[in-house]
Amino acid sequence: MPPVKNMQEEIRCEIIGITLLALAALTLISVVNPSVGLVGGLINRAVLTLAGEGRYFFPMLLAVLGFKMLYLKSKIKKNVNIYGAVIALIVALTLLHMPIPKDYILKAGMQGDGGGLIGGIIYYVLLNSFGSLGMYIVLSALMLVSVLLLTNQSVAVLFRNMTRKATDALKKTTHTVDEFLFITAVEESEDRPEIVDRSQPTGDDRIRVENSLNSPAKTTNKTSKEKKSNVIYYRPVIHPEEERNTGELVENEQSKELTLPFDAGDIPELIAPIDETGRGGKLPPLSILTRPVRGKISKNNQDIADNIKRLEEILASFGIRVRVTKVSRGPVITRYEVQPPPGVKVSRIVSLADDIALGMAASDVRIEAPVPGKAVVGIEVPNREVATVYLRELVETVEFQQSPSFLTIALGKDVAGNPILDDLSRMPHLLIAGATGAGKSVCLNTLIAGILFKSTPDQVKFLIIDPKMVELATFNGIPHLVSPVVTDPRKSATSLRWAVKEMEYRYELFAGAEVRDLTRYNNLMRREGKVLLPQLVIIIDELADLMMVSPADVEDAICRLAQMARAAGIHLVVATQRPSVDIITGLIKANIPSRISFAVSSQIDSRTILDMGGAEKLLGRGDMLFYPVGATKPVRVQGAYLSDREVELLVNFWKKKAHPGYDENLEQEVAAAEDEPEYDDKLLARALQIFVQTGHGSISLLQRRLHIGYARAARLMDIMERRGYVSGHEGSKPRTVLINSEEYQQKFHGRNSAKAGNDK
Repeated sequence: MPPVKNMQEEIRCEIIGITLLALAALTLISVVNPSVGLVGGLINRAVLTLAGEGRYFFPMLLAVLGFKMLYLKSKIKKNVNIYGAVIALIVALTLLHMPIPKDYILKAGMQGDGGGLIGGIIYYVLLNSFGSLGMYIVLSALMLVSVLLLTNQSVAVLFRNMTRKATDALKKTTHTVDEFLFITAVEESEDRPEIVDRSQPTGDDRIRVENSLNSPAKTTNKTSKEKKSNVIYYRPVIHPEEERNTGELVENEQSKELTLPFDAGDIPELIAPIDETGRGGKLPPLSILTRPVRGKISKNNQDIADNIKRLEEILASFGIRVRVTKVSRGPVITRYEVQPPPGVKVSRIVSLADDIALGMAASDVRIEAPVPGKAVVGIEVPNREVATVYLRELVETVEFQQSPSFLTIALGKDVAGNPILDDLSRMPHLLIAGATGAGKSVCLNTLIAGILFKSTPDQVKFLIIDPKMVELATFNGIPHLVSPVVTDPRKSATSLRWAVKEMEYRYELFAGAEVRDLTRYNNLMRREGKVLLPQLVIIIDELADLMMVSPADVEDAICRLAQMARAAGIHLVVATQRPSVDIITGLIKANIPSRISFAVSSQIDSRTILDMGGAEKLLGRGDMLFYPVGATKPVRVQGAYLSDREVELLVNFWKKKAHPGYDENLEQEVAAAEDEPEYDDKLLARALQIFVQTGHGSISLLQRRLHIGYARAARLMDIMERRGYVSGHEGSKPRTVLINSEEYQQKFHGRNSAKAGNDK
């Protein structure tokens, strides 16, 4: 009865195969979604405990076994491939457990971390039996054995195949680079007269080189080159933004393809031309910025393990037994993600911030509870060794280079070391505050520099107001400015009034063209071949100085711009070192949704900026909380560093490119404001108080009450009319007062009292 026995054996193999496949599917579902029932939960807990992060390998192994049994009728004990897969699984689980610190091996395995209990036990046994070096030797041997069992090939055959493939790849790469260098030299010699006649030769030549990499034979055919040139010669009808983005994409593709086999530091003469050519020759080269210096920052797992143990002990001493699930090390801080047990209030952990700082011997500890999108509490502890974040690290990223917006800004890196970039046009306005020396001025410098690396003077304009006279005056002379950097606080109100008029003028243009915003207007003008309007960024370095000189004018202009200027392509960046309610008023806060807070002295100041605490726990020196519009919680960022030398090189580049073209209307308004005599707020406040009390205003009333002459009273009346406090002239009728007593108290009385208190 041999046929009957064989049939019974095949049926038995098929039954076992179906069972294994069903078990594999059930295991996979349980691992992905533990809430599939009691059995699914038990399977998930068992697989998680056994394999940890390698739990997904188990259903794969079961599926392979089931397939072998079902289709190949292959017995497991006779199939050496299965043994190879099991050995590979064991090695993989052990490797997954290696990042776990020594004192945490078995505990992490039982908790399902790393390679689970299997990986933890094998890792513990090998490490204690053979040491670190011996363990690597044993694992390498096991991995080699598993490869042999899986492939059924000898070591000599495997090594010979790998050597042949590596040699072929190296020859192909060398041939590609030699071919590129030869084609570049030929095109430079043949196409130079044509390049001189073109308005933008560099970009055109760049695109031909990129195409020649894919089809080298076409570069020697003149007819083919002319045809190809006609296909890509679209610059006269393309928007500058689209043209520039295309160039940046080509640059990234070329640099990626050419620098893969080489170290960038070994061929600087090849990289520099590609960088400048890829940016179309119009934007600054990245060589202006300093290359990051990789410091020897200790990443000893033992130190992190000690901190984990100490943190768990500190919380356990207060009756909170937690488990550290993840550690993220950033440039300045390390965040420990703690999973509290059920029934423990998050507020209990938050209230222990000072005790944790004492136990960790840290200067300050900030607790984020909970971490957005995770069921954990983040405890941020300062690093002993701090790494500097350089602006070049952010500008070189693919995200920055390929960003379509001219107003892309590079802020820094988050707690995990990820670059933080944003688009100023989407914010659409930004409020920056923090104590002296916390990093506001450097942040403004990096913000302006990032925009200068992305835009030309025809695309973005700046209006910079710097009452400090030293922080942003370095940018004087760049062609992006609509006027020289305004350093006189008395002229700042005039500059802001000009910005309001510019906004109103743009809206009149939009209404005439029947469009809603700057983008649609420029698209329409581009189709008609007319001049495009640039975006305008207004930078105010110190709001407090402006509010002390002319609070009403400055606040009204800022609120008006913040409310309406977004669609007109005008964006505000306001910075102050006095985050008090008399400087950052409710109207200003309500209309500037995006905020950045550096280190402040108290939680009150933090609430003034962010509407929540946390900024008082920052470390200074660029440590910030970035709270963009639409975010549920602020993000902690280490700001990028930009040296004075880099700013000087960037400014000199743009000064050599073009001369500044200042706005004539703005210059005329500033000149007219210089001729106007200034009256202090006290006299103006007294005059307006008289009008508010009487309910009407006139020049004769000011003469009688203030004991001043006609000319001075008339000048005060003109100032109040211009600032919107009283109505215009209506013959012999008295002026109508346009503000009430509450508005008067808010604008003058409260601020003057605060000023008098400061003077005392």
